[in-house]
Amino acid sequence: MLVKSQVKYIQNLGHKKFRDADGVFVAEGPKIVNELLESDILQLVQCFATESWLTAQERAVKGKEKLFFQIDEKELERISFNGSPNQVLAIFTKPVFDQNIKTKGLILLLDSIQDPGNLGTIIRTADWFGLKRVICSPETADVFNQKVVQSAMGSIIRVEVIYADLTEYIRLNPGIPVFASSLDGEDLHEKIRVTDALLLMGNESKGISPVLQSLAAKRIRIPGKGGAESLNVAVATGILLSYLEPVS
Repeated sequence: MLVKSQVKYIQNLGHKKFRDADGVFVAEGPKIVNELLESDILQLVQCFATESWLTAQERAVKGKEKLFFQIDEKELERISFNGSPNQVLAIFTKPVFDQNIKTKGLILLLDSIQDPGNLGTIIRTADWFGLKRVICSPETADVFNQKVVQSAMGSIIRVEVIYADLTEYIRLNPGIPVFASSLDGEDLHEKIRVTDALLLMGNESKGISPVLQSLAAKRIRIPGKGGAESLNVAVATGILLSYLEPVS
């Protein structure tokens, strides 16, 4: 049974300052939680779940019983951040990644992506294409926002998400080509083979800042045939990643 202090603590984790203070984040639903429980780079802090989920996960629970709390559906609704709570909510420690600023392979740069759903989808898409790192400007949504975690699924443990000054990051990696997504860029009609490279994506409404655009080696654009003014940034990221072919 949940106590008031547990409910308040979990609700507080809906705010970045509380997540940062304790170095934790919240994940919900069997698919995500089960995958995160198997990760070697996370530690489970607490898990609140229905009897049916706990019974099905007997092996994961064994030896860690003190971290698991059985609750009913109504109690789960009290602590869930989702419209439709699903069996389990867990609190994990945040993964710790190497902050080395050197570029290796193809890396995404995100300039002020503010919609959590877009950020989560971009991270999941980066994982699909085998990218290991995403660098976000400080103005980008928090990767441990609940909506980002849900959209990214388990990709947050496979893709390093680091926050940094993008201008400084580019300048600290001289000689690495920067491909900037731009509506006035060059239409892509065939794949571009790259070794070490940066793909720069901009804010949902304002695009890439002028300073960052000036640092790009090449502006690229997805050719279109219809009347839409632009593509959703997460969709555009996936298409552009399909055009940039990493060469090992």
